[in-house]
Amino acid sequence: MAKISTLILFMLFAHATLAQTFTISGYITDHLNGERLLNANIYEPNNLRGTISNNYGFYSLTLPQDNYTINCSYVGYQENSFVINLTSDTVIDFKLLPQVDLEEVLIVGQQTESKLKSTQISRDNISVDKIQSLPAFLGEADVIKTIQMLPGVQSGTEGTSGLYVRGGGPDQNLILLDDVPIYNANHLFGFFSVFNPDAIKTVSIYKGGFPARFGGRLSSVLDIRLKDGNSQQLHGNFSIGLISSKLNIEGPIVKDQTTFNLSLRRTYADLLMRPLIKSSSGGEDDGGYFFHDVNLKLSHKFSDRSKLYLSTYAGKDKAFSNYDYSYGSEDTRLQEKEKFHLAWGNITTALRWNYLLTNKLFVNTTLTYSNYLFDIQEHTSQKNKTTGERGDEYKMSYKSGIEDIGAKVDFDYYPIPDHRIKFGANFVHHTFKPGIMAYKESYDNSADIDTTYGNSNINANEFYAYIEDNFEINRKLSVNLGLHASGFNVDGEFYSSLQPRISARYLANDRLSFKAAYSKMNQYIHLLSSATISLPTDLWLPTTKKVKPQNAHQFSVGTVYQLKKGIDFSVEGFYKSMDNLLEYKDGASYIGTSTGWQEKVEMGKGWSYGTELLLQKTTGKTTGWIGYTLSWADRQFENLNFGKKFSARYDRRHDVSFVMTHRFSDQFDIGLTWVYGTGNAVTLPTQAVSSPTIPFYNNYYSADSRNYEYYGKRNNYRTPSYHRMDVGFNFHKKKKHGIRTWNISFYNVYSRQNPFFLFFDESTNNDFQQTGNTKLLKQLSLFPIIPSFSYSFKF
Repeated sequence: MAKISTLILFMLFAHATLAQTFTISGYITDHLNGERLLNANIYEPNNLRGTISNNYGFYSLTLPQDNYTINCSYVGYQENSFVINLTSDTVIDFKLLPQVDLEEVLIVGQQTESKLKSTQISRDNISVDKIQSLPAFLGEADVIKTIQMLPGVQSGTEGTSGLYVRGGGPDQNLILLDDVPIYNANHLFGFFSVFNPDAIKTVSIYKGGFPARFGGRLSSVLDIRLKDGNSQQLHGNFSIGLISSKLNIEGPIVKDQTTFNLSLRRTYADLLMRPLIKSSSGGEDDGGYFFHDVNLKLSHKFSDRSKLYLSTYAGKDKAFSNYDYSYGSEDTRLQEKEKFHLAWGNITTALRWNYLLTNKLFVNTTLTYSNYLFDIQEHTSQKNKTTGERGDEYKMSYKSGIEDIGAKVDFDYYPIPDHRIKFGANFVHHTFKPGIMAYKESYDNSADIDTTYGNSNINANEFYAYIEDNFEINRKLSVNLGLHASGFNVDGEFYSSLQPRISARYLANDRLSFKAAYSKMNQYIHLLSSATISLPTDLWLPTTKKVKPQNAHQFSVGTVYQLKKGIDFSVEGFYKSMDNLLEYKDGASYIGTSTGWQEKVEMGKGWSYGTELLLQKTTGKTTGWIGYTLSWADRQFENLNFGKKFSARYDRRHDVSFVMTHRFSDQFDIGLTWVYGTGNAVTLPTQAVSSPTIPFYNNYYSADSRNYEYYGKRNNYRTPSYHRMDVGFNFHKKKKHGIRTWNISFYNVYSRQNPFFLFFDESTNNDFQQTGNTKLLKQLSLFPIIPSFSYSFKF
């Protein structure tokens, strides 16, 4: 009996010894500049056990006691290996060197967890190098314009930077800059985005299969992260373009401990035009337009376990005009002044603290601030310069915006190799400013008017908590399962939502995988827009007692086939249903005096569905993709379009994109893009009559005092198809202190006259000797072929 007991104890001890596990953890960084590399791949090749680094370069891998070779790989970097006899918890920091062989460099994307093997569906990653190597509109490389060329993502109208993802509206995109929401991502009325590529480290867009850590929007998440700054030595670059100049500088404040990254951008069209305007008007007129951006990021490393980040962005657009005119006799000299001011901009700040609680548990705590403001002012005054008496005066100002103050905490937990768990919580206090108008009027022989009216500020609190687990059931089947719980409190009303998320991947073989996902999404804030382009007059407004939260259910299925190394072909299908969408009532606008904004809107439903194809090459000297989207997007509102379903204005049946870059040598490369899209849906009158035969509100609108136009169905007409080719040439030369680059780009190479908007024009009908006028449908096109250039120097 004693022998049996001894044998059992020995077997239990042996089993415990064999089952004993230890954890390897650390950070993945760029060896040259110290930047932490997110989503790097760390794995043990013999048993194919591994993990990926998180958003701050941290990884954790738990393995049984044994001898191992641990490999670390990342897009565009040389693979690194470390041999270890694992007998205790161990810290291994990998410092990777950039890849120098052009045939092996991966250009597109930031992560080595390939699309084939990743559990995530409907996600695309775009490298900053790709953005900067493609043809640039007016010399400005643009993040959002590059994303618009992906399947499932569409632009609004000619030249704009709006995002319409899988049939969703521009308000349904969660745009994050270092974890802080950006509410207006456009400059120059939508023709450029606010993101300066020189300051950016990574760009990822999620179109479906949303992980539980994201919430608050229905259609997409655009996650943009800024560079930390070089921790080893001072580096930078500057660029001079056709309409703007940029400067980026980064380096250590204290080597290997404190870094900074500063980017500045400003247009100078106003500086060039103002002298011409003044000269042509004899000094009486003045005006212009400009925008500027400032990005600053600071980081400080307290220890291997603790690091602090501060990142801030400030951007502003301003258009202005001043008119100063004097007239009259010498005895009575009158002066008239007119001033107009239009400005809008964003300010965002994030203070983040990373701390490694244990070698398996990483925590990131963030404080955030975001402020978007729109301001329009107009002032007209008269003055008798002879007597000094003031004459008639008129003042008007209108302001709106949204301000957020928030805090969040996120945990990454790596219990065992087959599980990567994320959980956390977020709180945001919103202050909505729907619009206040101040109006002052003073005329001779009439009473003065001095009043303020509009919608008062609305305060609201939004919060959420989430948990998700990315785990492998076996080597072929992996799942990401999560739950997002959110709440919204406004004006004594409380809304809550439980949003399940699930994504799954089945790896049929080494080259073929199948994926599926379901996401429920809720959105508590709304954007009221009365135009097809994103304007600063669009209003961000909250869910209220009358206006319910938007929600959506999205299903996605797809497959990925790897034709060969670096060439993938993917097909995805999606179906999305949406409730409580907002539209302005017919004839309503953002400014009004008689009713509040809640009385100007209708609530309805929406549907979108389609198929996306993507053939993508990510290795070698020639990289790029061919994308195709076939999709439908519909809306239905009880009091719009007679209650019948109609096409959304951003519904586009066919969408094709071709994107290519080719590097001939270190001295010369080219970029080429071609896009095609069927026409957008617009509402046009179908007939004109002298008097309506049915009630006025049933889509008859007065064209003048004697005639009426009948519009019939909403979005009843399709604009002509849109297509355009752009080409860009980059000439590089190595100098003593850096690399000089000349970029020459041609926008709309074959000068296609694409429609910006349609309108009716009256012309006399003389050809047929008939009396009266004939209305002709015409289109306004903005851009023919536009050449541009820029000069940049990287040091």
